[in-house]
Amino acid sequence: MTSSIIIEPSTLYIVATPIGNLGDITLRAIDTLKQVDLIAAEDTRHSGLLLQHLGIHAKMYPLHDHNEQQKAQQLVEKLKLGASIALVSDAGTPLINDPGYHLVKACRKERIKVVPIPGACAAITALCASGLPTDRFCYEGFLPAKSKARIDYLTKLLQEPRTVVFYESTHRIIDSLNDMLDVFGEDKSIVLAKELTKSWETIIELPISQLIIWLKEDPNRQKGEFVLILEGYHKTNDEELDPAAIKLLNRLQQELPLKKAAAIVAEVYGLKKNQLYQLGLDTKST
Repeated sequence: MTSSIIIEPSTLYIVATPIGNLGDITLRAIDTLKQVDLIAAEDTRHSGLLLQHLGIHAKMYPLHDHNEQQKAQQLVEKLKLGASIALVSDAGTPLINDPGYHLVKACRKERIKVVPIPGACAAITALCASGLPTDRFCYEGFLPAKSKARIDYLTKLLQEPRTVVFYESTHRIIDSLNDMLDVFGEDKSIVLAKELTKSWETIIELPISQLIIWLKEDPNRQKGEFVLILEGYHKTNDEELDPAAIKLLNRLQQELPLKKAAAIVAEVYGLKKNQLYQLGLDTKST
């Protein structure tokens, strides 16, 4: 098969690589990696294994989170002198929670041509198989590491109408889901996708409370790389709340944080905390 791409000088190629199954590499990606003068890689050892699998012998250059801002200009100078460079991350599409932003921004500033070579992306792969609406969605990447910051961040998404996509790591998956439980309530359904395209790929939808139980039942389920997908907010046609409950909520909000006020009213009137919390937000926005 003849090459499907002609490499141009002074051009940066953004090359997506497989997120698990090596068969997902595209023909354009292979052709590009074979022909460029240099490959800038997040981890040269990791990408070296992929190149070895593809039978590609190429000069590599490390470009990762810790050195990108310093090294980007060096690569820009090489590009200005006529070099062709491919940018790859450890897996998936570069810049999507991976290095490359500073390099691409610098190239755009210098009017250096940037060519995307599309391919795998964990967020899109999980989303298309989630069963949740895909016509409008937002990608939020990794949540903050600390619980307080994470809860504050999630609270801002309570009224987000679009499907919301997150990434999460092995070490924080349970903590993040516990905070989601606190913010969205135990009945909120969530889709978890892990180890996408690999032989042990798992895509499961459960209420948040049940998903936490499912993960804890087997420690192996907590290992891997996770995509979490939440359906966007939609107003419900629930029966009107007791006016007395609304009155108490409004009064308590004047003295307490909304979260605490909603919890108290929920306990007194036997209502859902997240329903009252949302009511409080709606009241504030009017």
